Amino acid sequence: MASPRILLLLSLLPLLALLPPAGGRGDLRAFVVAHSHMDVGWVYTVQESMHAYAANVYTTVVEELMKGKQRKFIAVEQEFFRLWWDMVATDTQKQQVHQLLQEGRLEFVIGGQVMHDEAVTLLDDQILQLTEGHGFLYETFGFRPQFSWHVDPFGASATTPTLFALAGFNAHLISRIDYDLKADMQKKKKLQFVWQGSPSLSRREEIFTHVMDQYSYCTPSQLPFSNRSGFFWNGFATFPDPPKDGVYPNMSLPVTDANLHQYAQAMVANIKERAAWFRTGDVLWPWGCDKQFFNASVQYSNMDLLVDYINKHSGEFGVTVQYATVSDYFQAVYSRNLTWEIRDSQDFLPYSTEPFQAWTGFYTSRSTLKGVARRASSLLYAGESFFTQYVQKNPEGSICKCKALKQLQSLRWAVSEVQHHDGITGTESPKVKDMYMNNLMYGMLNVKKLMASIIFDINTAKKNGEYVVVYNPLAWNITTFVTVSVSSKAMSVYDEMGHSVPAQVQISVESQSTYDLYILVAISGLSYRKYSIKPLDGKQSAFIGRSIKFKRRDLTRADQQSRRMFPVVNNCYQIVFDQNTNLMHSIVDRETNQTVQFTQEFLEYHVNGDTAKGPISDNYLFGPNASAVPASKAVGLEVISGNLMTEMRQYFYSNVTSQDYVYAVFTRLYSVPEGYDGKLLCHKIEQEYSVGPLELNREAVLRTSTNLNTKQLLYTDNNGYQMQKRPFKAYVNNTVARNYYPMVQTAYIEDDSTRLMLLAERAHGVSSQGNGQVEVMLHRRLWNNLQWNLNNNLTLNDSSVVRPVIWLILGTKAVTNALYRTSGLALEHRPVVMFGVLSGNLFHFLFHDSSVTVPPNLHLQTLSIPGWRYSSNHAEQVLSKQKEDDADFSRVLLRIRHLYEVGEDPVLSQPVMLDLKALLKGLGSVTAVEERSLTGTWDVNTLERWQWKTTEYPGKSSTGTSEDYIVTIHPKEIRTFFVYFQVQ
Repeated sequence: MASPRILLLLSLLPLLALLPPAGGRGDLRAFVVAHSHMDVGWVYTVQESMHAYAANVYTTVVEELMKGKQRKFIAVEQEFFRLWWDMVATDTQKQQVHQLLQEGRLEFVIGGQVMHDEAVTLLDDQILQLTEGHGFLYETFGFRPQFSWHVDPFGASATTPTLFALAGFNAHLISRIDYDLKADMQKKKKLQFVWQGSPSLSRREEIFTHVMDQYSYCTPSQLPFSNRSGFFWNGFATFPDPPKDGVYPNMSLPVTDANLHQYAQAMVANIKERAAWFRTGDVLWPWGCDKQFFNASVQYSNMDLLVDYINKHSGEFGVTVQYATVSDYFQAVYSRNLTWEIRDSQDFLPYSTEPFQAWTGFYTSRSTLKGVARRASSLLYAGESFFTQYVQKNPEGSICKCKALKQLQSLRWAVSEVQHHDGITGTESPKVKDMYMNNLMYGMLNVKKLMASIIFDINTAKKNGEYVVVYNPLAWNITTFVTVSVSSKAMSVYDEMGHSVPAQVQISVESQSTYDLYILVAISGLSYRKYSIKPLDGKQSAFIGRSIKFKRRDLTRADQQSRRMFPVVNNCYQIVFDQNTNLMHSIVDRETNQTVQFTQEFLEYHVNGDTAKGPISDNYLFGPNASAVPASKAVGLEVISGNLMTEMRQYFYSNVTSQDYVYAVFTRLYSVPEGYDGKLLCHKIEQEYSVGPLELNREAVLRTSTNLNTKQLLYTDNNGYQMQKRPFKAYVNNTVARNYYPMVQTAYIEDDSTRLMLLAERAHGVSSQGNGQVEVMLHRRLWNNLQWNLNNNLTLNDSSVVRPVIWLILGTKAVTNALYRTSGLALEHRPVVMFGVLSGNLFHFLFHDSSVTVPPNLHLQTLSIPGWRYSSNHAEQVLSKQKEDDADFSRVLLRIRHLYEVGEDPVLSQPVMLDLKALLKGLGSVTAVEERSLTGTWDVNTLERWQWKTTEYPGKSSTGTSEDYIVTIHPKEIRTFFVYFQVQ
């Protein structure tokens, strides 16, 4: 997505005098990398883009590459390439692609389904979309991408370089970092460095990183001698249809004898300007931009003339030019054998393009989409392990495995697609948002159908009762509550042995005519249990919650003198409410007996919608006019108490007499009976919010204020993988917005003794605007008159009501350290609840007695059947040209992650020795294990990444290999394996 903010920079092509070669390094070499930046979504749907230009990119580029041996091109987003390959490409074109790849003239970079966002995506989903793309490329071509091209995500996470290193990449390329930081790095020639993205993995998974200069990934769009679009000879793509005559708007001046020298001067001047910002005489010159190369013959025929002319006059210009891939460029830099500075694990977030343009609004934009995308990811995670176990334990089962794999793939591709940097970010047009939602919903429906059909297939006996089946997708034993909607409060719940199960029923938050039934479930790892729910049969098993309603309180008239407190208690906390305000007052940590003052309020930032009146907010930008103002003047409170849970329902009204509320908080405190492991349940304070519909140009936040002396220091996570320290920074302008950070899964504040953790099930913007404070942006509704936004329908007039959930954990650093990783994953991967009419003997089948459990500092991140057909032996794979039709159901992909950093916890940060054969014995007898790179395409024993010289001169180090199925997993490692089972 190239906004006017970038295009403005591109238009400032300086009329430089032809300088001598930069820094006395001899002739400069310009590597012209032809590319088309193709957003998987954004303003137009994928189908619209395929029709208008994307299919033509590959059709015409392949044709043109075959005409000139010097020509090259890089392909980036696999979603478009795969659609072209499967639906458009002819047999001849497919053969040509194979040839071009072998000759190194066509190169796949990144190789994922999309160019994923880095700020608000979850690690698991980044890996999924990379794995889907890499599996396709390896199966089809025997090709393994080794370089990144992350040119457009809005800021750069420190997780990405680690993942790309684990995937076997040799170099990483980014572009969008803070404007003032980029200017400083340019001046000091520090745009290239070796990035040690993970503090625990540091040297072992470091990667050489190139930051693009101020011109970013587009060719300069302005020429000194023309008012046309610079070096884009094919013009701009048009929607809905390409013009029949092939003449597109703003096609640049063709290169002729009359202007050839002027074109060459402009190109050389730009090459030299860029060269001055880097240490070597090798200049990366990206040729292309958004939606380019749909008419590749026009592009190459003009550039051929220019390349030839400059090279013929290289003595005069001091520059040689060649078509190149990303690999060619990095190979040239690598061969210089220079010593590079090391960058530590600090990320490049947030991202600003100028003083009043902080791109921190998209951390929260389209909260509903962010929530659905994460629920889809969680369901996919559950469905993958459920299906894998079925295939291993029921080889003769009646379910068609190929159809089942397609059901899973529909959700894999939908979850992959929405990770695009104009997808889950919420920076797309409404129709594109609808495309993502429809694809996610379709995929989720498919996986729910698959899971239900597996349960029915295993159970062949007569259907004779109503049951709830609950599947635990985590490889730990869990104790938690699941919620079922019922029509009566007189209910009994029984397990499969007929024993009564602890449960609580109460009037629903959603509706006065239904009830919420909370069932306490204890389920071992990767297994499920069946519960029967019956109307009252003489013995009441479900406790009925008792409701106490408090009078609505006027906050403007609250009596501060005579405070009346109302405590709510479980074994871990006492939450105290102030009856004068109906607001929370304090929380007592019962383990340490420490009281923390604790108040929460909804506030709104009012933002400007008129560009004539100053900075605006939009899908991307957060531009508040002033400090946030309270959103409510009156609060109602209802407390529903029971023996298992107490729920505090707070309703926030604009005034005392308002009929409807815009804001609500439902806070739940759980109590666990004797005989159950209630540690995680007891220590979490669950909050569900209801926010909306907002008034126009409002950004809604929940601010939590405590008496912790935090010095405004905030910690937030990168992609659910590692934590980042976020000290509050004062700026001349826009300080509020530039101190917002993404919270993908975790944020916390702390003082010397106590930490307050927030765990989220979708991404939010988060900030600490005052000592002891943390505020979470929950929702945004915006409209502005910026013409570019109006033209592209990017004004975010979101009138929805959003219902995000956050878990709070309060306690000592030691206690919270031991809890927050597992708690965050328990929130992400809540049990899957399925309803049905099933027989009583269901549980003699499948994996009821074959749980899979790992220690609490490990996470079984993937257990799936990818279905790829390829040889694990690379030499064999390269020789094989035939893609078999049937999927491979023998290859199981296992990925295990260590959750802790080195030194984070005295016990949990220790390496873990794991016997894979014993771990998976419940699935069957393991016959072979191969350790693979992150996306499965490399045997780790043959993977030799480039070793870039650094100031530390590290030697090559690698993870331990597996012997006799025993592996040791070190802090923050992600280890990937192919596992093969004995055929039954």
